[in-house]
Amino acid sequence: MDRIQIRGGNRLNGEIRISGAKNAALPLMVASLLTDEPLTLASVPHLTDISQLAEILGGLGVEITMEGNGHNEGEVGRVLKLHAKTIKSTEAPYELVRKMRASFLVIGPLIARCHQAKVSLPGGCAIGTRPVDLHLKGLEAMGAEIELSEGYVIARAPKGLHGAHILFPFVSVGATENLMMAASLAKGTTVLENAASEPEVTDLGNCLLAMGARIEGLGTRTLRIEGVDRLHGARHTVLPDRIETGTYVMAVAATGGEVELLGTRSDLISSVIPLLKDAGVGIQPTNRGLRVSRNGAHYSGIEVTTEAYPGFPTDLQAQLMALMATANGVSRITETIFENRFMHVPELLRMGADITIDHQTATVRGVGRLRGAPVMATDLRASVSLIIAALAAEGETVVNRVYHLDRGFERIEEKLSSLGADIRRIKG
Repeated sequence: MDRIQIRGGNRLNGEIRISGAKNAALPLMVASLLTDEPLTLASVPHLTDISQLAEILGGLGVEITMEGNGHNEGEVGRVLKLHAKTIKSTEAPYELVRKMRASFLVIGPLIARCHQAKVSLPGGCAIGTRPVDLHLKGLEAMGAEIELSEGYVIARAPKGLHGAHILFPFVSVGATENLMMAASLAKGTTVLENAASEPEVTDLGNCLLAMGARIEGLGTRTLRIEGVDRLHGARHTVLPDRIETGTYVMAVAATGGEVELLGTRSDLISSVIPLLKDAGVGIQPTNRGLRVSRNGAHYSGIEVTTEAYPGFPTDLQAQLMALMATANGVSRITETIFENRFMHVPELLRMGADITIDHQTATVRGVGRLRGAPVMATDLRASVSLIIAALAAEGETVVNRVYHLDRGFERIEEKLSSLGADIRRIKG
């Protein structure tokens, strides 16, 4: 199993390009099931989650070809052509779905187009239960008959789906995406209230609009979808990854130096920028992206609570904690989205961090310097928080179980090395 070795203490300087967003690319790939015409997606990141979803879609009958890399020899990501001319199977098996939760998104499009689906209950990171109840209740409201059998969801809609008024009891990105796709081919009008408004949801909606869907309210908490008889092909570019953007902002803040993040936008991390600016980190928009700097001056502790978009994202909570581990003063970080998302804390403690947990709140007392140590990645975001800590630490850190990183961060050691980090992957 691969490991990543880091010798900390180097400032980061230079420029890197931010990849297309994994959390946008995955539902966009699934949207190819809604039409018998080709869907072309540009700026698709090179990640194991992308490859695994491609395998699942291939099993359903989607023909996937790579039309070529983006410019700069693929730095902007692959260009994928997905063509679901004929759905050959409506079953997504356990051995594939268990590896990633996003694969459950195929159920909505399959029912909408084929009126049936058999999809395994999903797996994914061990950061909480994240049930799919909202997906299933929404599909039932739209006329689907749902049966749970031996770990599979078996869904049928012999007469097709119809519009419905669905009020989510809490915000769910996955349920919003699944039902928005299903509603695009349903008969009548569907209204989704308390829907997710994340940029990735809006990106999916914009792609569906390009395919001929009728959707109102993108970027708000209420979506109105008027079903159409069929959707057609389209070409769409995946939006920049806001989590990767925020991660590299914090890596530069933790280590010092100055880095320009190319191809990204400040509005994608609008909840992050004011907090870090108040802490003493320099962040400025440029005509190519964002410039991040911390030359000499140290930064201060902050208080933050994770919230649904546009609040502070839970997917940046672990990275922020690694940054605040060496801040001046005390930080308090409250996690409200997932119940098991402090699993990186014991590993940060091994590196000399001073962190205490009280229910949903972590109190982080900044220390002068972290120390390198062997650590273990527990999930995707926790693993990259250990990378940030290691970059700022004194001595050598070895991060084990880095397969999590390959699910969500494209060529992270290459990008960091290009900025001056002493980092290498150890195969094993």
